Amino acid sequence: MPKLNSVLETALYVDDLARSKAFYREDLELPLLLENQRMCALDVGGSSVLLLFQRGASARDMATPGGTIPGHDGQGPLHMAFAISPEELTAWEARLRERQIPIVSKVTWSRGGASVYFHDPDGHVLELATPGLWATY
Repeated sequence: MPKLNSVLETALYVDDLARSKAFYREDLELPLLLENQRMCALDVGGSSVLLLFQRGASARDMATPGGTIPGHDGQGPLHMAFAISPEELTAWEARLRERQIPIVSKVTWSRGGASVYFHDPDGHVLELATPGLWATY
């Protein structure tokens, strides 16, 4: 069986692309990799990409010079987690407070990890998680 190495991209579907791009770029300081009318791509830690799609704008197949990207879209509040080091947890909590982003919940996991949950402007549930959450992390 061929091996899967990691999750490369995560996609969120947003109602206001400019507002969401500003949130992720300014509040979470993710660098912009690519931007067009229907989406933007943001670098997460130099190893993965967060794709923000204008809701409905990618629902149809899209032809590119290299091939066709199948249509995709999503509704409702989705979830994603960012991996952080335990030493950065307190700084991240302070950053969220500084940016007036309410912390919705905090969880301490039985494996020793900790998570902080908050929402983006579209109501997606975002998580900052330290190692000790999963057997693999």
